[in-house]
Amino acid sequence: MTEDIEQVLFTEEQIAARVAELGARIRADYANRNLLLVGTLKGAFLFVADLARAVDLPLAVDFVSVSSYGDGVSSNGAIEVRKDLDQPPEGFDVLIVEDIVDSGHTLAFLQDELRAQHAASVEICTLFDKPSGRAVPVEPKYIGFTVPDGFVVGYGMDYAEKYRNLPFVGLLRPEIYGA
Repeated sequence: MTEDIEQVLFTEEQIAARVAELGARIRADYANRNLLLVGTLKGAFLFVADLARAVDLPLAVDFVSVSSYGDGVSSNGAIEVRKDLDQPPEGFDVLIVEDIVDSGHTLAFLQDELRAQHAASVEICTLFDKPSGRAVPVEPKYIGFTVPDGFVVGYGMDYAEKYRNLPFVGLLRPEIYGA
């Protein structure tokens, strides 16, 4: 599987250190607040687990599955909700936990939906940000790393449901995904 990786961008150790830093910032910002982490499936599942442990506050965790990619490798802008929240967000300070912010379509949709459901506040925490791909103005409050153009996999992120289990994050060789 590693032979499909063109370049390792962030090691397991770099990711762990950055998640700990983000957790400390979130813990300070959300002390004495009613925090709900909303993880986006499937890509953010590892990040949500690690971040929840790093925050060290009483909090609730829920997941949504929302996609603007369909079966492709780039966003088509049409949002599909595959799994909604089990926990109503009303009254919670919601922190959407995303693996990577690219086009912004999905997160803009989620922010609007959560606000419409009377969340007390809605912010975004992403481990990876790809501002060059932004089609919709979305501003994450917490950003782990900025990534370059290319298809990023590992630490929960996939291509065709593969590579999620890589402990590092790397750029997939373009010939793998047909670039």
